[in-house]
Amino acid sequence: MKDDRMAQGFRKALNKKEGIVAIGGTSEISSEGTQHSISEQERFAFANYISTALEKDEDLKHVLPINPTTGALFKASADGILLCKLINLSVPDTIDERTINKKKLTPFTTQENLNLALNSASAIGCQVVNIGAQDLKEGKPHLVLGLLWQIIKIGLFADIKLSRNEALAALLEEGESLEALMKLSPEELLLRWVNFHLKKTGMTISNFSGDIKDSKAYFHLLEQIAPDGTKEGVPRVEIDMTGLYEKDLKKRAECLLKQAELLGCRQFVSATDIVTGNAKLNLAFVATLFNKHPALTKPENQDWTVEGETREERTFRNWMNSLGVNPHVHHVYGDLQDAIVILQLYEKIKVPVDWNHRVNL
Repeated sequence: MKDDRMAQGFRKALNKKEGIVAIGGTSEISSEGTQHSISEQERFAFANYISTALEKDEDLKHVLPINPTTGALFKASADGILLCKLINLSVPDTIDERTINKKKLTPFTTQENLNLALNSASAIGCQVVNIGAQDLKEGKPHLVLGLLWQIIKIGLFADIKLSRNEALAALLEEGESLEALMKLSPEELLLRWVNFHLKKTGMTISNFSGDIKDSKAYFHLLEQIAPDGTKEGVPRVEIDMTGLYEKDLKKRAECLLKQAELLGCRQFVSATDIVTGNAKLNLAFVATLFNKHPALTKPENQDWTVEGETREERTFRNWMNSLGVNPHVHHVYGDLQDAIVILQLYEKIKVPVDWNHRVNL
């Protein structure tokens, strides 16, 4: 009896956490009371992002726009078409559009779409080991959200690497080698990018959670990266900094987002996500700012070129990431130097050998 009361108390505490929804076990054989937690903020953010990013796709008219306040996102993903389209948005030409079943779907053709989406997601580096086509068809929230985030993040991070954007060399610190900069993950590069622009204000941040809750860093970042009108065809955007003096943090964050909208970057975060320090969604917001307004210039008189990733290197990197190695592999050579990932690969691909059925050569 005491254990039951403790368990009930734990579930109530879990459900009270702001923005978290606890759902019952989704497997027929799951124990009674098994719960998976999903973030309402993530569901809201991903639904809005997808509705905007794919709004012109004629093949998705039956599911777009997605109501972000309901479970419509999970239903919209159930036939596999949206997932395939999102994968191609993040990594263009991953899927041949002709292979997607789009009309008069049957259980069989839906299954084909979902298998295609899962195989393609794995090919671009998503970890799909614990996700099956049936899970997606049933719209299991925690699995759908997890897969969507992986796909979206790959697209957001695609150009945040030196081989794709040589202007990132402007972030080199004194005495730092190009090789050292290339080893940084996209998250680390984004953090350095923000601090590069904040340098003039005397501010620095060390994360995308607690350090951005007051919106001050964001206000100053927008002021630094907003177009100044010197680039042909790009009009000047004046950032209104008066919101910085709003005492209510949520109202201040809303003022900040109105300025981000002027830059075409009001995506992923709400005022609540900022003041609560939602690290995942704030990371996506900063990546959006970088992709649209990097405000970086490649250093002059630099006698070097950065070779892009070969197809073979990309294939190996994506394969390793699809197996769920930790840390995530961003660079095939630099990220394998401590052998931690290699050891994990040994463990993951080990196949037991039945020596009683060996072939005599």
